[in-house]
Amino acid sequence: MEKLFLTVACGDYDRTKPLQDGSVEPEGIKLNYVALQSEEIFWRMGHYQEFDASEMSLSNHITILGRGDSPFVGIPIFPSRFFRHASVYYNVDSGIKKPQDFKGKKVGTPEYAMTAAVWIRGFFDDDYRVRAQDMKWFLGGQEEPGRKERVKLELPPEISVQSIPDDRTLNSMLESGEIDALISARSPSSLGDGSGKVRRLFPNYKEVEIDYYKRTKIFPIMHILVIRKDVYERHPWVARSLYKAFCEAKDRAIETMHISNAHACTLPWLSWEREQLREIFGPDWWPYGIDPNRHVLQTLIRYLGAQGLLKRSLTVEEIFAPSSIGEFKL
Repeated sequence: MEKLFLTVACGDYDRTKPLQDGSVEPEGIKLNYVALQSEEIFWRMGHYQEFDASEMSLSNHITILGRGDSPFVGIPIFPSRFFRHASVYYNVDSGIKKPQDFKGKKVGTPEYAMTAAVWIRGFFDDDYRVRAQDMKWFLGGQEEPGRKERVKLELPPEISVQSIPDDRTLNSMLESGEIDALISARSPSSLGDGSGKVRRLFPNYKEVEIDYYKRTKIFPIMHILVIRKDVYERHPWVARSLYKAFCEAKDRAIETMHISNAHACTLPWLSWEREQLREIFGPDWWPYGIDPNRHVLQTLIRYLGAQGLLKRSLTVEEIFAPSSIGEFKL
């Protein structure tokens, strides 16, 4: 039987490399894996639905689902996870010394609804009692002018959001002091340009993030894999097939990090790092599937609601294609 040809756009990750090189093949699928930066994938998939399946912002996916008009279905594959304490920056003249000082400040972010911003606002609220409505939000391109929100915002009036001028960037406004702080998935270029005007709020972010995980058991999920709804409705079996293949590819990547294969990676302390990961997270520090991630997903849903991004609350199961939920048993 001829295999179904599918194009999947996703990042160039070690955990997906076997899908890129063809050493892992999804059952019944001839896969065309297109490796792109996430911002390009989200823009092309969100605006034009160019791919059969793709990586997607998890917060955007949930927000659109909450409005009842999503053209996508998700599967519990999470290509990108990232602790976000490292992603908070401030201008040294802003008067900011600690998270509580963000109250009343002008804070930039490329998109209010981006997943990194949702997680940061969430732990600001949970750990420091600084809410989204306690800050004034400025949106726009970080390094290039003209970036726009991917998801149409329908926020409550107590949350102040405005776009920066189309010829300005958040990076330049942070360095000049026109905004006090920035939260973003990428470091601003002003952080290392020698001016000394921009610093990280948590310079010891690794220690802070390890403590955060030990307290909360949250390793923040950034991205999900989605399938175009029309593709899923014609071929519902592709959700399970892609899920199994992405799981196998991830497992192979972690196996490559085994101490016996440490020479495969250009890292001098890989064996030590792997032992530290096992000590902190257990045997699987990058879990796929619903049950190992339920607490993380429920927390993100709660944050989206508190930050004005959900029209209605969702259950975890509603995020995913029904055929990708659960496992068969012998």
